[in-house]
Amino acid sequence: MAKICEVCGKKPIFGNNVSHAHNITKRRWNPNLQSVRAIVDGQPKRLRVCTSCLKAGKVTKNVRTPKSAPASS
Repeated sequence: MAKICEVCGKKPIFGNNVSHAHNITKRRWNPNLQSVRAIVDGQPKRLRVCTSCLKAGKVTKNVRTPKSAPASS
């Protein structure tokens, strides 16, 4: 599955690890994605969203309400 934020489209960025001896190897920085149940078009949906979008309030989280127990007599 792709490491892409479904709200802002943030993707991994690529660069190099550089050691003290100046040996260079490829590496990538992945976005901090969290799986979140959010409200999309009035329906709850599971999204993969980066934490910066969550912190900025770009996602309306879905709050699950517990089912009430039937009244016993």
